[in-house]
Amino acid sequence: MYYEEKQPARYQRKIADLKSEVLVNVGSNFDSERSTFIAPRKGIYSFNFHVVKVYNRQTIQVSLMLNGWPVISAFAGDQDVTREAASNGVLIQMEKGDRAYLKLERGNLMGGWKYSTFSGFLVFPL
Repeated sequence: MYYEEKQPARYQRKIADLKSEVLVNVGSNFDSERSTFIAPRKGIYSFNFHVVKVYNRQTIQVSLMLNGWPVISAFAGDQDVTREAASNGVLIQMEKGDRAYLKLERGNLMGGWKYSTFSGFLVFPL
């Protein structure tokens, strides 16, 4: 299982509500209507994301959510830089049916396939 998503070129407050272009979705476990990955089986999964803020004098915070709870976050907040990137990645154990998605906690993002991505894959089935 592997998927990778690129965000559309527009500004959004909630990443979970984005209509995304899915680059790869082997196993069809990524719900593009909700921008949510649904674990097809119990296992260890790897997730990575990369986002870019668009305005200076602002901070962005993006969190990877698992079943509604934040697992990891990334911040970009240099006040003198118009475009700044934030990235993070993690290995997490998921049960069948668990849901993982990104949530924009603060700020505005720059969209487009070169700027905001979210990907994940099964590392080890349990």
